[in-house]
Amino acid sequence: MNETLKLLKSHQSIRKFKEDPIPKAFIEAIIDAAQMASTSSFLQAYSIISIGDMAVRSEIARLSGDQKYIVSAPTFLVFCADLHRLSLACKKQGVPYESGYAETFIVATVDAALAAENTIIAAESLGLGGVFIGGIRNNPKRISELLKLPDEVYPVFGMCLGFPDHAPGPKERLPKKVVFHEEVYKDADESVMDAYDERIRAYYIERTHGKKSESWTESISEKIAHETRDHMKSFLESKAFNRK
Repeated sequence: MNETLKLLKSHQSIRKFKEDPIPKAFIEAIIDAAQMASTSSFLQAYSIISIGDMAVRSEIARLSGDQKYIVSAPTFLVFCADLHRLSLACKKQGVPYESGYAETFIVATVDAALAAENTIIAAESLGLGGVFIGGIRNNPKRISELLKLPDEVYPVFGMCLGFPDHAPGPKERLPKKVVFHEEVYKDADESVMDAYDERIRAYYIERTHGKKSESWTESISEKIAHETRDHMKSFLESKAFNRK
């Protein structure tokens, strides 16, 4: 296995960081790598905001479910889907700009996610670790105000980065045959999912010293059985996204 594959297969979420700041040269190299991610039609429809103001970080942490590592991480980034810049490009060229399409919303969101994945991979290659923060979508309106995001820019997720102060280890992913299909989609064999459930249950029991013993399907069904961030549709529409 080559070094790239080893790095990818060793990914784990890091939530506890050493106090050492990330060297500026590392940050620049990481952002350079982020910008080389694939992008639909060369639109580059995303922006990355680094938050150094600790008062702002503290407020974001509070709004995101009191995730304290947003404050403790040496670097905190917010990845935004950004169609605003495209509207400015159209204005510069004197051509009409049609906003609000679901397709461009998808394009911008995917672009932001691809840039973020390059970011975490580049960071890990430099000995750093990190964790994605989807909790910023708990209160996207207030976070948009804090970051002065114009219409057609919305915060997709955040990312904490720093030198790891712990290593919880990678979580076993779903069996390959569950997510990789040939020719047509196929539902997973129940016995395969049962076995995976038990392996994840054993993982949680060991990791939490018996405080958590959920299987994978138990854990995810609890998460998705309830309305999740039902404010997002109206919020996105208020930012001129996904209207048609």
